[in-house]
Amino acid sequence: MRVLVTGSDGYIGSLLPPLLEARSHDCVGIDAGFYQGDPVFLPREGRPPTIKEDIRKLDVSHFEGVDAVVHMAELSNDPLGQLAPDITFDINHRGSLHVAETARAAGVSRFVYMSSCSVYGIAEEDIVDEDSPVRPQTVYAQCKQLVERDVAQLATDEFSPTFLRNATAYGASPNMRFDIVLNNLCGLAWTTGVIALLSDGTPWRPLVHAADICRAITELLEAPRESVHNEVVNIGALGANFQVRELAEIVASVFDGCELSIGSSDADNRSYRVSFEKLRELLPSFECVWTPLRGANELREAFESIPLSQDLFESSRFTRLRRIEGLRETDALDAQLFWRASDAAV
Repeated sequence: MRVLVTGSDGYIGSLLPPLLEARSHDCVGIDAGFYQGDPVFLPREGRPPTIKEDIRKLDVSHFEGVDAVVHMAELSNDPLGQLAPDITFDINHRGSLHVAETARAAGVSRFVYMSSCSVYGIAEEDIVDEDSPVRPQTVYAQCKQLVERDVAQLATDEFSPTFLRNATAYGASPNMRFDIVLNNLCGLAWTTGVIALLSDGTPWRPLVHAADICRAITELLEAPRESVHNEVVNIGALGANFQVRELAEIVASVFDGCELSIGSSDADNRSYRVSFEKLRELLPSFECVWTPLRGANELREAFESIPLSQDLFESSRFTRLRRIEGLRETDALDAQLFWRASDAAV
């Protein structure tokens, strides 16, 4: 299978191609190049041939000979989504729909969209599943819901989308992020020796290691088409729901001497526990192999090997919002987040 990965230089995108190629798939990449840089925390293995292009500019020629698309090239979290909501809708909703429409026009048969459990927002149910109401609280989550809705309507006998509602990712990557909860807590523990939660830490979050997301993507691509056609699937381990304070306690236990303090409740009232039973039903042999405890130990070992400094941890390179703000401030990107000077294909 020839698989095109959008966002192939991203946090998860840089982990997926080597796994696909190890399972005898041919992989190509498309990436806007916002987060390019030499690997720091993990070596970059098996980077596929990659075109530097914005998803809003893709045409049918980019999908020639492609059997499947894994689409993850979007503005990648809530704070970044709130920076310029109109642009977020342009990229994350309209841009993603454009990718799906163009892929279908080119004859691509399988389309995997990286959605998010954040669409559940403030859950009224004790445990939410794929049939539960969605209550997105941010522009980022709203766009995920809209893409799911609109791309589902494109499904035909020849074009088969699958929607992956990923839990919050964590773990080491060649293109690291510190603006996601477990990675951020580990970075704070290593560089400052202190985790001071501003909130009371009671909201629930589902977590999943980035490598387990990649394994799930690969197995869903390889699953019989009829079993995953137009399906929405929560991606995470059974029971992998944690309160934020639990995660902080896990991290504090891994980083010796780390001080932990808990604050009071704050305005972020998003809280949801997620069922991953459907994933088990669709892929009976699949099992997440990572836990937050193992992930925290992985990150500690990575920090020791660099070693990670506070300046590097706090740099814009590993925080998506700061990186985009920096590119705008230096006029590398225009008001619509297009590069002012277009580089040749990578």
